[in-house]
Amino acid sequence: MACNFGWDWGIDIAGAGIWKGIRIESWSGARIASVRPLATLDPDGTGVLETHVELEWDGGTAALGTAELSISVAGHRSLVSVGSADGVATSVLRVPDVAPWWPRGHGEQALHEVHVELSNAGTDSRALRVGFRTIEVRTDPDADGTSFKFRVNGADVYIRGSNWIPDDALVTRITRESIEASIRDAAESGMNLLRVWGGGMYESEDFYDVCDELGILVWQDFLFACAAYAEEEPLRSEVIAEAREAVTRLSAHASLALWNGCNENIWGWVEWNWQVPLAGRTWGEGYYREILPEIVGELDPRTRYSAGSPFSYGDHMHPNDPRHGTTHIWDVWNEKDYSHYATYKPRFASEFGFQGPPAWSTLTSVVHDEPLAPYGEQMLVHQKADQGNLKLERGLGEHLPQPESIEDWHWATQLNQARAVAFGIEHFRSLFPLNQGTVTWQLNDSWPVVSWAAVDSHGIRKPLWHALKHVYAPRLATIQPREGGLSVVLHNDTDEPLTAALQLQRLATGMGGAVLAQELLSVCIPARDAATYLLPAQITQPGDATAEFIQVCALDAGLELAPAFGYFVEDTELALADPAAALSASAQLIEGGVAVTVQAHALVKDIALFPDRVDAAARVDSSLITLVAGSEHTFQVMGEKLDPEALCSAAVLRCANDLVQG
Repeated sequence: MACNFGWDWGIDIAGAGIWKGIRIESWSGARIASVRPLATLDPDGTGVLETHVELEWDGGTAALGTAELSISVAGHRSLVSVGSADGVATSVLRVPDVAPWWPRGHGEQALHEVHVELSNAGTDSRALRVGFRTIEVRTDPDADGTSFKFRVNGADVYIRGSNWIPDDALVTRITRESIEASIRDAAESGMNLLRVWGGGMYESEDFYDVCDELGILVWQDFLFACAAYAEEEPLRSEVIAEAREAVTRLSAHASLALWNGCNENIWGWVEWNWQVPLAGRTWGEGYYREILPEIVGELDPRTRYSAGSPFSYGDHMHPNDPRHGTTHIWDVWNEKDYSHYATYKPRFASEFGFQGPPAWSTLTSVVHDEPLAPYGEQMLVHQKADQGNLKLERGLGEHLPQPESIEDWHWATQLNQARAVAFGIEHFRSLFPLNQGTVTWQLNDSWPVVSWAAVDSHGIRKPLWHALKHVYAPRLATIQPREGGLSVVLHNDTDEPLTAALQLQRLATGMGGAVLAQELLSVCIPARDAATYLLPAQITQPGDATAEFIQVCALDAGLELAPAFGYFVEDTELALADPAAALSASAQLIEGGVAVTVQAHALVKDIALFPDRVDAAARVDSSLITLVAGSEHTFQVMGEKLDPEALCSAAVLRCANDLVQG
């Protein structure tokens, strides 16, 4: 795979040789070579299973006569007679009132066993699972440009996703258990889509099986990424053979939502000065525009094909125009402050992200510089991005002070990564329905490295993961600037209306957290909709911008709507209290771990607990908790032989206040 040769997050560890199981199969008469059971759903709720069975015969055609194929699903069965001249047999089964398959957050993930049996000319069988559903990807022109919208069973699905890279640089170490753990990281953060990125590999059946079971839609790239590819032989035949095998193998899966021709290659040809070195040579366009869509159209016609990502779905358009189709946003990480996300209005953001280091225990398990420092020799081996550490420092900008110790560097850059991506997603979600989804770069890591991942290679969820869990919640409240002034935007991505009384407060940051202004706001947002409410002037006009902030919270805790916070200045100017006085903590042993309860006596921002600094195997259930004076939160830490007192120490229990206070 392309990333075997190194990427800006990946180690150069190119391998060659046999890495999957090999066997010799003997058979006589006829056998099943492949099965493509394409399950769809009619508007009246009838499931339709169109099964294509490719057959191979042993050559004794005169004596064989006919064989019989039996195809069954959900109590329905069809029989098809086939002869030795038949290479492919097709059956169509209709299943009335079948239980449909839905992505997470929209319904159940009903899966049905399909049994295919061949008899009379030798015996062979296959068993697969399908989910009855229809998945459309709508790219329609409108007044704002060109949409990019997933529609499942007739219902629009707002995408909360992430890009997926191979789960281990040493691919033979990947197991079903490790795959499932990583996909559960996605599901438990609120994601409903994973994009299998084109610089990696077609994943094992385990990956797609788990996505089927958990309701995670799969955007599947063909394996072309950030490079020019010759369209002549011998590569052309290899591309065709590999693509046909991949589409045949994966087409059965309920979770498969999109085939994508390439990652950034069309963008690259347009904007990355490829034309001069190519000097008229082929670069892959024939694959993306002709060969791959023909293969998908033949073998998996139920699934939408896209030529690339980013892509604008129209002639004479720049492929990375945010007004049209899919957009990759990389100027923020490479060049600009993360506040620049607010200048974008993407119809669908399919790649964007910000770097941060892995967990402390993960980092120090492989980096042993003395003293440990961002620019240590071994540290830089685990920072693959061009000028990565400089971009981390620049990215702190006015948001957080420049750290003076390695411990503060680690915490500040992890926190800034989380804030940067959350800032972008909250802005994009506030644009709904103009924006129909985000796919962050990236969910997982393949080795211990400073990267864009939300979960590091040791399976530890970084602060970014916890930030994603907040901004990917089905119901989100966010404070955003609008033409009339600061407003609260609510996105209700559930099937139930959101009717609530919101408490609007302007509070003091200091000890006691005095209430400076307060109002109630009644809101009602229909299912799968959003609404914007202008905040009153007494809430948005501070007496002292450096010592005040806004909190918006639902009075009914059962609404599952987390508070929204707004600040008038960055943390470097904000009067945040010393955490030694503003935050108290206590811990007690519980079954399987320790409960750590923190109480705030002033505003304390982004409280995080890092139990891996005590035990690399320990895990915490929550992070980046902001508390106002008088409130508390309990962290559940799971692990063996944990010292409760150590979990309350300054090295383990961090917050934004301690960075500002130094």
